[in-house]
Amino acid sequence: MEFNVKKLASDAGVFFSRAMQFTEEKLGQAEKTELDAHFENLLARADCTKNWTEKILRQTEVLLQPNPSARVEEFLYEKLDRKVPSRVTNGELLAQYMTEAANDFGPGTPYGKTLIKVGETQRRLGAAEREFIRSASINFLTPLRNFLEGDWRTISKERRILQNRRLDLDACKARLKKAKAAEAKAAAEHELRLTQTEFDRQAEVTRLLLEGISSTHVNHLRCLHEFVESQTNYYAQCYQFMLDLQKQLGSSKGEMFSGTFVGNADSASPAAATSPPSVAAATLPAVPTIPVVPTIVGVPNTVAEGVLNPNEVKPPASGTRRARVLYDYEAADSTELALLADEMITVYSLPGMDPDWLIGERGNQKGKVPVTYLELLS
Repeated sequence: MEFNVKKLASDAGVFFSRAMQFTEEKLGQAEKTELDAHFENLLARADCTKNWTEKILRQTEVLLQPNPSARVEEFLYEKLDRKVPSRVTNGELLAQYMTEAANDFGPGTPYGKTLIKVGETQRRLGAAEREFIRSASINFLTPLRNFLEGDWRTISKERRILQNRRLDLDACKARLKKAKAAEAKAAAEHELRLTQTEFDRQAEVTRLLLEGISSTHVNHLRCLHEFVESQTNYYAQCYQFMLDLQKQLGSSKGEMFSGTFVGNADSASPAAATSPPSVAAATLPAVPTIPVVPTIVGVPNTVAEGVLNPNEVKPPASGTRRARVLYDYEAADSTELALLADEMITVYSLPGMDPDWLIGERGNQKGKVPVTYLELLS
């Protein structure tokens, strides 16, 4: 018990001495041991690294999980060392709603079929998003957190110890200056040498930790490359999924709006009547149709066979029309002609050709084009 009381009194004395030294330094009444310029630069670089790592970490978390309550929930589960429950992504939830709606409306109807196609793509987008979040969390967020919760805490602890050692050193210097008797000066000099040794040792430990920030930057650079790679793969997947969906919807528009441009407007469904192609059809001249050339015996039906050779296709003597393209269209294969919105092309039909498609010509280029993407001109 006596030992504890003495230690407590000693600790209180050290604390009081440090507080006095710190206060006098702030008031300009005591000298302060300055660290060398290189050491100060290391401290500034470490502080900068810590501050920006915190900001990047927080904003990346917002990017991966925009919902604040969900982020708080994940944080609490991590602190409790429990597994975060699986959460359905927004894309997967939208896919579920679309699929259920298609079942109610009828999966065989044009609207139901489209809902199923779009819903499946949304499901794939949601799954890709889930994988991106998982990869980014492991390869990017976790190393940043490990630095802040591990290396930075160690650096902060050693810096506090160094600060205390410096205050002790400066307090010893002040006591040596105030000492008058030879015995007091000798005791103060001895204490100063011990304190200087402890300060130098702690300064070296802190310096080594601060110089390790360079290795931290290298590690974070590697993690940043992995994050960008994950994000690139994610967006590439999303683009491909949407491109595939666009092609599916483009090829099915002929079924949904069949006859809109070839004289079947009276039999169009209510859904087709409100679609962009139908609105465009309402602006066409009174006689918008292109005559379909009847099948001639002995003429090879290349279009019906699904093979189109532009060099063999010859426009009919009559029945060609000018058309304005309403929407961009990407050719699905070499038999189709890619379209750009607002461009003008020449179109006509061939024997036995699907009424939902025409042959389009742009200069020396030829290929099949969907009629729903065109506004036929007189």
